[in-house]
Amino acid sequence: MKIVVGLSGGVDSAVAALLLKREGHEVVGLFMKNWEDDDDGEYCSTRQDLVDAVSVADRVGIEVEAVNFAAEYRERVFASFLAEYRAGRTPNPDVLCNAEIKFRAFLDHAMALGAERIATGHYARVEETGGAYRLLKGADPGKDQSYFLHRLTQAQLSRSMFPVGHLRKSRVREIAREAGLPNHAKKDSTGICFIGERPFREFLSRYLPREPGPVVTPGGERLGEHQGLMYYTLGQRQGLGIGGRRGGDGAAWYVAAKELATNTLVVVQGHDDPRLFSSRLRAQDASWVSGSPPGGGEPLGAKTRYRQADAPCRFAADGEKAFTLEFGEPQWAVTPGQSAVLYRGEECLGGGVIA
Repeated sequence: MKIVVGLSGGVDSAVAALLLKREGHEVVGLFMKNWEDDDDGEYCSTRQDLVDAVSVADRVGIEVEAVNFAAEYRERVFASFLAEYRAGRTPNPDVLCNAEIKFRAFLDHAMALGAERIATGHYARVEETGGAYRLLKGADPGKDQSYFLHRLTQAQLSRSMFPVGHLRKSRVREIAREAGLPNHAKKDSTGICFIGERPFREFLSRYLPREPGPVVTPGGERLGEHQGLMYYTLGQRQGLGIGGRRGGDGAAWYVAAKELATNTLVVVQGHDDPRLFSSRLRAQDASWVSGSPPGGGEPLGAKTRYRQADAPCRFAADGEKAFTLEFGEPQWAVTPGQSAVLYRGEECLGGGVIA
């Protein structure tokens, strides 16, 4: 087949391209540039990533094309990212980035190039049975990325391949090293999808005004001043600016609530304060891999944040695009704006945005 691989400059997509080439496919690399604001190289590594992607393509023996999706990213992902922060929530841009850019804009571009499939370096698997596609966890439990892919549709999955999804990360690096790929030891990227690693508060303040306000205990005692609710998330411990204020047993402070109406940040002491736990959540803007939600009676697991173990829960649909989850064990720091993702064993069923 003709397969267009999203080459990011990282080792995972490099090995994905290598494996497909070895299988005899006609492989073309595509490097996506999706961010242009202040892309000066200090935090955004686009130029180095492109150099790495071209070096990989040369070693693997494939052509590579660079394409700019900055307008699509700003319109479909970044605008929503800012709106969520403005509303006091903590969004997960990687989820939207996958659904709108990597598996929509990129997919459309690849199909226009005559590709039959696209491939990425995600740690996930796709299984087809009787014309229906299932999204499965990656074989490496420490690297599984199905959480970020839960909004993919049947149409998107039918044209997507994840060549490293059945491998452990250590094996991927081993394959890259054995093949002489120049980025075999390159560290994994973190930070905001396509924007890179940069001081988060400074970055966000360029787009949203700072609105300082009080930091208080649940009883109303004022402990200090926050820099703007958008900079904090539920369960946050670092960067609260009240480290010297110790009461009770001297335990650390954690963000327990953000009260938009009064621009107040509420903090509690101790990781195990009951106000940090939730037994129930409601999610909206639901998306299901199969096209329809799971049944209400079967035992399922859910993640309310990436890298969390699946938590047993009871699912109930709440209208067409919303649902509720009830957990047997209360969950820590369930955060509005993050994704609640449902699993049936190894299968990722879909999910929604925690409201």
